[in-house]
Amino acid sequence: MTDVRTLPLVLGTAQLGLAYGIANRSGRPDAEAAAAIVREAWEGGIREFDTAQAYGASETVLGEAFRRLGIAGRAEVVTKFDPALDPLDAAAMIGSVERSLERLGVERLEGVMLHREEMLAQWDRGLGTIASRLVSSGKVRRIGVSVYSPDKAIEALGTEGVDMVQVPTSIVDGRFEEAGVFALARERGKRVYVRSVFLQGLLLMNVDELPPALAGARPVIERLEEIARERGLSRRELALAAVKGAAPEARIVFGAETAAQVRENLESWERCPALGPGPWRMELRARVDERLLNPARWPSSATRRG
Repeated sequence: MTDVRTLPLVLGTAQLGLAYGIANRSGRPDAEAAAAIVREAWEGGIREFDTAQAYGASETVLGEAFRRLGIAGRAEVVTKFDPALDPLDAAAMIGSVERSLERLGVERLEGVMLHREEMLAQWDRGLGTIASRLVSSGKVRRIGVSVYSPDKAIEALGTEGVDMVQVPTSIVDGRFEEAGVFALARERGKRVYVRSVFLQGLLLMNVDELPPALAGARPVIERLEEIARERGLSRRELALAAVKGAAPEARIVFGAETAAQVRENLESWERCPALGPGPWRMELRARVDERLLNPARWPSSATRRG
């Protein structure tokens, strides 16, 4: 596997605390399966894990996996503040970080992010001071923001004290690349995490299994499959190759419900080239209804599980 110091992949762990993702057919893994997922990631060279206080039991499950594997002292974790917290309540915000540290069994968080971009509006009203206290305490190394819009990403990157942003980007979503977000982060020495590389698994689904509410994704997925075959790649490899080319310095977050999926993503990352922009990417993006790019806007019937 790739040297652990150069692997830019991050294991997203929403699936460890929730039945998460439109393509999730196995539900939330039990403790044994969760530990196997984390072990596969660790042995494959991944050293960073993405979680959130609002991801159900994710922090607790991840912490237990760390203890089982004896890696709590070496694993790097980025979590997100519960969006229900009052961002100007210092005691609540600091207390939530302390509870995250306890659940995870780590001494310091690599980072903590605001889970909603709207929280950035509170930065100059006191939130920035609270964030600074967390960093100076040694409990948190970096502060960041998870965003949905390029405008908010640019605002975050221009905010003193914000050291990282998490953005959605995929083979069918080039908004952040086109807005210059990745170039701006590089210029300002700030870290970018890319999520939604597979749109919660939508881009990898069998088109005959799409929920009726997302039937509009069918022509996009079918064309994606054609392009992948033309290039001798799987859809997974093509999706990763596009992001590898668009955001070469970013850290790529992916989730998994099984250890086999972790292994498949690691192998796909190693096999795929970094693909630059081209007419085929513009063609794909032209086919996409913008409502597909934000899973929060998908009809509830599309993500409901029986």
